[in-house]
Amino acid sequence: MGILDNVERGIERMVRGAFSSGSSGRVEPLELAIALRRELDEKSMTLGEGRTLAPNVFTARLSDEDFARAQEWGAPLAEELCDVVIKHARSQSYTLQGAVRVSFTRDSSLKPGSLAIDSATEKTRASAARTPQPPAPRQSPTRMQPVLDIDGQRYSLNATSVVLGRSSEADILVDDTGVSRRHLEIRTDGGTVRAVDLGSTNGSYVNGQKVQGETILTDGSTIAMGRTRIVFRLLPVRSGGR
Repeated sequence: MGILDNVERGIERMVRGAFSSGSSGRVEPLELAIALRRELDEKSMTLGEGRTLAPNVFTARLSDEDFARAQEWGAPLAEELCDVVIKHARSQSYTLQGAVRVSFTRDSSLKPGSLAIDSATEKTRASAARTPQPPAPRQSPTRMQPVLDIDGQRYSLNATSVVLGRSSEADILVDDTGVSRRHLEIRTDGGTVRAVDLGSTNGSYVNGQKVQGETILTDGSTIAMGRTRIVFRLLPVRSGGR
């Protein structure tokens, strides 16, 4: 499978010194990836209207020996495993309510080569950015809500600062190898919305022009980062009684 092939080429190559390929009685990175994918599938919950909620916080319990090896490569391995979770969630159209986190902990009751995954659903401020704007009653508009349209999904910009990138710590996760882990920040201040490039490798573009520092966004502005195209919108928020 494509994702597992990427894991095998990427993760195992990166941590080959700590997780020896083909060794017996050891937890391999590929086994962690498979276990995380399985946990996503088993703990996902259908919410209706085509939305399926899946956990976004994971703890891998390992034996003393496996934990010692995982601890040596904890951060790089955890980041790659976060990418596995993000890609699998996108491929299955799962909804994640917050940033993805993967951590390791010691469980002395486990034998070497055994592992267990604990998961939970935790909201972060990313969940506010990822909440689609609900249908509004027919009333006079009172204010404009800035939103981003990305691959058919709408993200409301309810925070003054929203970071887009490939990192699991980004507020809006963008699964694109041409996108840096912390690529672009959307800042809202006093009714003005700006796109701020965070020193990305491949740069950010607004309406075809490279962002040098920051660029003011207006309704309909098109943002390009990597292969991803994003449309900035200002939508009316209407108020009214029930």
